[in-house]
Amino acid sequence: MSGGNAIRGSRIGAGPMGEAERGESAPRLAISYYCARGHETRPAFSQEAGADVPAEWDCQRCGLPAGLDPDDPPAPPRTEPYKTHLAYVKERRSDADGQALLDEALAGLRQRGLIQ
Repeated sequence: MSGGNAIRGSRIGAGPMGEAERGESAPRLAISYYCARGHETRPAFSQEAGADVPAEWDCQRCGLPAGLDPDDPPAPPRTEPYKTHLAYVKERRSDADGQALLDEALAGLRQRGLIQ
């Protein structure tokens, strides 16, 4: 049975979307960006934005930064290892500073009679 209603499942007033309903598209310019893994990404920009095209774009396949030069793509960002709170404190304070703070805190506790 191949017969049926051609507009079944559509809304009243719904029709094919096309240039007639949306208007003409602005002229586009496709720019190629290349990442360090050799992927090519081609986002489209308005031709009016030709001089304002960004130098880097995120690769759509792997997420690495991509540049305009296929022979010299941007280097992947360096990931920083996880640091504990103590590691950050050690970056800010020397061992002498830490010892001075500890002595000051212990003196305060001794003065209040909490330790001997």
